[in-house]
Amino acid sequence: MDSENNGNLENGPSESNEAGASARVRSQSECSVTSDEGNGTAMGKRQRTTSQQFLVASGLTAASPPKFVSLEEIMKAANGMRDMALVHQIAVDKDFRLERAEPAANSVQKVVKDTMHKAFWDLLRQQLAEDPPNYTQALTLLENIKEGLFGVLLPQHTKIKQQISEILDSDLIKQQAENGILDFKHYAQYVISVMAKLCAPVRDEKIKNLTETTDVIETFKGILETLDLMTLDMANFTIEMVRPDIIAHSVELERKKFADYLAVQADGLEHTRKWLLKHLDTSEVNYNSDRNMLIRVLTKKAFAEACIDLLEWDGKNPYPETFMLDEARLSALELTTSRLIIMGTILLVTGSYVGPDLQSIASFKDTIKEHSSILLQSVNAEKDLSNSLSNVAEQVIKDVREAQEAHGLVELSEDSEKLLKEQIIEIAKPDHRIRQLVRQRIKDFLLQIIQSATAAPQKVPSGLTALQKELTAVAGQFLRIVSHNSTVFCIYYTDIISAALPNTV
Repeated sequence: MDSENNGNLENGPSESNEAGASARVRSQSECSVTSDEGNGTAMGKRQRTTSQQFLVASGLTAASPPKFVSLEEIMKAANGMRDMALVHQIAVDKDFRLERAEPAANSVQKVVKDTMHKAFWDLLRQQLAEDPPNYTQALTLLENIKEGLFGVLLPQHTKIKQQISEILDSDLIKQQAENGILDFKHYAQYVISVMAKLCAPVRDEKIKNLTETTDVIETFKGILETLDLMTLDMANFTIEMVRPDIIAHSVELERKKFADYLAVQADGLEHTRKWLLKHLDTSEVNYNSDRNMLIRVLTKKAFAEACIDLLEWDGKNPYPETFMLDEARLSALELTTSRLIIMGTILLVTGSYVGPDLQSIASFKDTIKEHSSILLQSVNAEKDLSNSLSNVAEQVIKDVREAQEAHGLVELSEDSEKLLKEQIIEIAKPDHRIRQLVRQRIKDFLLQIIQSATAAPQKVPSGLTALQKELTAVAGQFLRIVSHNSTVFCIYYTDIISAALPNTV
């Protein structure tokens, strides 16, 4: 069990309770590991375009390629907990990964970036083509590549670092350039050989392509791009290794920040109190029992049931203050769960019409699920449901016909097809009987996982086995959010329940 669950509500939710759920949703955070500072300019000696003159005059281009932010700097920022939201995301999302941040297509940022990069590489090509070659840009490039290599080294790579420093020695390379004996391709091949030893297996194909590239400019372009990816790989690897420490620090940091928040608020737990007490049930309380034990039991039960409410949140009311950092994640999970409810209803409704022979074929149910999922992607609110279900109904009929033909089964009559279409379109009604049944089964499934005190697998709701993968993904992600929240804020939940009980208890 990770340290994130220390101090949880007694027998409360924990990461170990994920019941085999494997959260497959990759939450992504935009983080650029390169800086676009210092790029060359693509002007010739005899002529410069107006735009090139502007770039040079304004200082937007300089004699250096994209620079690297070192892994040490990345982790220093994370360990310093300067970005509490980022640290929280690492703590609650086990699939969190840093991703390359790219400017939007056709944006001003992308145009400027592409112009600066092209300017550097064009100038490098021009300088190398001079007689004798001009190595001004090349020397800057090699220095930046050396920094990039250092950025993907681990502390134990002392020998490799020493070797890189010796071979890519700036003074030595400068002397070779001045004497006209610099073998630029030789250094490119050396850099590639080092990268091959350091890179993750996923980058092997890129390394192979680099070794086969004959154009020296394209080779160095590929080196920089691959080093960029390797830096990202190393950062994600390091985050994974130090995740327990990040989680522990996250709990401490969030508690402190929330205490600071409460110190300046007249009632900083107003919405949390309403949310939690809505689920406090004292109808069967034995007031003669031990007060501390009673509070723990009531808090655990109320908290678990209140958490299920977060997946059907009324947008008119603010989220509990204790879930401020998870509003976006909870909103996304709510939408995913709503779509799963609709998909589950479609499967049950369709199965009731096609008969047991076709209903028992897993590939048929998978087809219905996959096609329905695609058509429901445009559904972001109840108002979007009717139009999408009309399309779903048409697709379901098509899938049924194809499956019956493929398996030699009797086709549905026209009347049955018409009724099936109508029933699928009827699912748009919030009070649809089967839709409400699926909704309740999914809620009960998630509640059982939150309340479970063991890691024993939970049974997938009846009739929804075709959604097992999707349900376990939602359950795993939801449980992690709830578990972390319980660890951080359990003392406040306990105090709220305690204050709501008579003092005599």
